Amino acid sequence: MTSPDEISLTVDAACQLLRQSNCLNQASSHQGSDQPPSSIDRASLQRALQVVAAASDYQILGICAGSQAEAMRALNSYATALGYGQGDWTPVERAVMDGAVYIKFNPNTGLCYADAYTGNYRGVLVSCQSAEATDVNEMFGHLPLDLFEP
Repeated sequence: MTSPDEISLTVDAACQLLRQSNCLNQASSHQGSDQPPSSIDRASLQRALQVVAAASDYQILGICAGSQAEAMRALNSYATALGYGQGDWTPVERAVMDGAVYIKFNPNTGLCYADAYTGNYRGVLVSCQSAEATDVNEMFGHLPLDLFEP
Protein backbone atom coordinates (compact mmCIF):
# COMPACT_ATOMS: atom_id res chain seq x y z
CA MET A 1 0.00 0.00 0.00
CA THR A 2 1.22 3.49 -0.82
CA SER A 3 1.73 5.84 2.12
CA PRO A 4 0.21 9.37 1.96
CA ASP A 5 3.73 10.86 1.74
CA GLU A 6 4.46 8.86 -1.42
CA ILE A 7 1.47 10.20 -3.31
CA SER A 8 2.46 13.22 -5.40
CA LEU A 9 -0.32 15.71 -6.16
CA THR A 10 -0.43 19.23 -7.50
CA VAL A 11 -2.53 21.70 -5.54
CA ASP A 12 -5.12 21.78 -8.33
CA ALA A 13 -5.33 17.98 -8.44
CA ALA A 14 -5.63 17.84 -4.64
CA CYS A 15 -8.46 20.39 -4.68
CA GLN A 16 -10.25 18.42 -7.39
CA LEU A 17 -9.91 15.17 -5.46
CA LEU A 18 -11.29 16.81 -2.31
CA ARG A 19 -14.17 18.33 -4.28
CA GLN A 20 -15.04 14.85 -5.57
CA SER A 21 -15.03 13.50 -2.02
CA ASN A 22 -17.51 16.13 -0.87
CA CYS A 23 -20.52 14.25 0.47
CA LEU A 24 -22.79 17.01 -0.78
CA ASN A 25 -21.77 15.98 -4.30
CA GLN A 26 -22.33 12.29 -3.61
CA ALA A 27 -25.46 10.19 -3.73
CA SER A 28 -27.77 10.57 -0.76
CA SER A 29 -26.52 7.24 0.59
CA HIS A 30 -23.31 9.01 1.68
CA GLN A 31 -25.36 11.28 3.96
CA GLY A 32 -24.81 10.27 7.55
CA SER A 33 -21.75 8.19 6.66
CA ASP A 34 -18.25 8.97 7.81
CA GLN A 35 -16.65 6.85 5.07
CA PRO A 36 -15.11 8.32 1.91
CA PRO A 37 -16.67 7.48 -1.44
CA SER A 38 -15.41 4.06 -2.52
CA SER A 39 -13.71 5.45 -5.64
CA ILE A 40 -11.24 7.52 -3.56
CA ASP A 41 -8.72 5.66 -1.44
CA ARG A 42 -7.97 6.84 2.07
CA ALA A 43 -4.25 7.55 1.46
CA SER A 44 -5.04 9.77 -1.54
CA LEU A 45 -7.63 11.69 0.44
CA GLN A 46 -5.20 12.19 3.34
CA ARG A 47 -2.47 13.41 1.01
CA ALA A 48 -4.83 15.72 -0.89
CA LEU A 49 -5.86 17.41 2.35
CA GLN A 50 -2.24 17.81 3.42
CA VAL A 51 -1.38 19.37 0.04
CA VAL A 52 -4.18 21.95 0.20
CA ALA A 53 -3.37 22.67 3.84
CA ALA A 54 0.22 23.43 2.84
CA ALA A 55 -1.11 25.77 0.13
CA SER A 56 -3.20 27.79 2.59
CA ASP A 57 -2.34 29.89 5.64
CA TYR A 58 -4.52 27.95 8.09
CA GLN A 59 -7.62 25.77 8.22
CA ILE A 60 -10.77 26.11 10.28
CA LEU A 61 -12.36 22.76 11.14
CA GLY A 62 -16.07 22.10 11.52
CA ILE A 63 -16.92 18.66 12.86
CA CYS A 64 -20.37 17.08 12.72
CA ALA A 65 -20.39 13.93 14.83
CA GLY A 66 -22.78 11.62 16.62
CA SER A 67 -21.22 12.39 20.00
CA GLN A 68 -18.90 14.88 21.62
CA ALA A 69 -16.31 12.15 22.25
CA GLU A 70 -16.33 11.17 18.56
CA ALA A 71 -16.00 14.82 17.53
CA MET A 72 -13.06 15.37 19.88
CA ARG A 73 -11.27 12.28 18.51
CA ALA A 74 -11.72 13.64 14.98
CA LEU A 75 -10.54 17.09 16.06
CA ASN A 76 -7.38 15.73 17.65
CA SER A 77 -6.51 13.49 14.69
CA TYR A 78 -7.13 16.23 12.10
CA ALA A 79 -5.31 18.88 14.15
CA THR A 80 -2.30 16.59 14.49
CA ALA A 81 -2.31 15.67 10.78
CA LEU A 82 -2.54 19.34 9.77
CA GLY A 83 0.35 20.34 12.01
CA TYR A 84 -1.50 21.94 14.91
CA GLY A 85 -0.35 19.33 17.39
CA GLN A 86 -2.27 17.46 20.03
CA GLY A 87 -3.65 20.23 22.22
CA ASP A 88 -6.26 20.57 24.88
CA TRP A 89 -9.01 21.52 22.46
CA THR A 90 -11.72 21.46 25.12
CA PRO A 91 -14.77 23.38 23.90
CA VAL A 92 -15.09 26.82 25.46
CA GLU A 93 -18.40 25.88 27.10
CA ARG A 94 -16.65 22.89 28.77
CA ALA A 95 -20.02 21.20 29.12
CA VAL A 96 -20.46 17.59 28.11
CA MET A 97 -23.24 17.29 25.54
CA ASP A 98 -25.37 14.25 24.86
CA GLY A 99 -26.17 13.32 21.28
CA ALA A 100 -24.91 14.75 18.02
CA VAL A 101 -22.66 17.82 18.15
CA TYR A 102 -21.01 20.37 15.89
CA ILE A 103 -17.56 21.53 16.95
CA LYS A 104 -15.79 24.46 15.33
CA PHE A 105 -12.03 24.80 15.78
CA ASN A 106 -10.04 27.90 14.84
CA PRO A 107 -6.29 27.34 15.18
CA ASN A 108 -5.61 31.10 15.23
CA THR A 109 -7.34 31.39 18.58
CA GLY A 110 -6.72 27.82 19.72
CA LEU A 111 -10.34 27.69 20.79
CA CYS A 112 -13.13 25.38 19.83
CA TYR A 113 -16.84 25.78 20.27
CA ALA A 114 -19.40 23.01 20.61
CA ASP A 115 -23.13 23.06 20.08
CA ALA A 116 -25.89 20.51 19.65
CA TYR A 117 -26.33 19.42 16.05
CA THR A 118 -29.62 18.28 14.57
CA GLY A 119 -28.42 17.70 11.00
CA ASN A 120 -27.92 14.32 9.38
CA TYR A 121 -24.44 14.81 7.96
CA ARG A 122 -21.42 13.38 9.72
CA GLY A 123 -17.87 14.33 8.92
CA VAL A 124 -15.33 17.11 8.95
CA LEU A 125 -15.53 20.39 7.05
CA VAL A 126 -12.12 21.92 6.35
CA SER A 127 -12.16 25.61 5.44
CA CYS A 128 -8.80 26.65 4.00
CA GLN A 129 -8.00 30.30 4.66
CA SER A 130 -5.33 32.32 2.83
CA ALA A 131 -4.41 35.99 2.65
CA GLU A 132 -3.38 35.62 -1.01
CA ALA A 133 -6.08 35.04 -3.60
CA THR A 134 -3.71 32.73 -5.49
CA ASP A 135 -3.50 30.36 -2.52
CA VAL A 136 -6.26 27.96 -1.49
CA ASN A 137 -9.39 29.65 -0.13
CA GLU A 138 -12.00 26.93 -0.24
CA MET A 139 -14.05 24.64 1.98
CA PHE A 140 -13.90 20.86 1.59
CA GLY A 141 -16.04 18.19 3.16
CA HIS A 142 -17.71 16.50 4.79
CA LEU A 143 -14.60 14.33 5.04
CA PRO A 144 -14.55 11.10 7.10
CA LEU A 145 -14.36 11.61 10.86
CA ASP A 146 -11.73 8.89 11.15
CA LEU A 147 -9.65 9.88 8.10
CA PHE A 148 -6.45 10.31 10.14
CA GLU A 149 -7.07 7.68 12.79
CA PRO A 150 -4.98 4.49 12.64
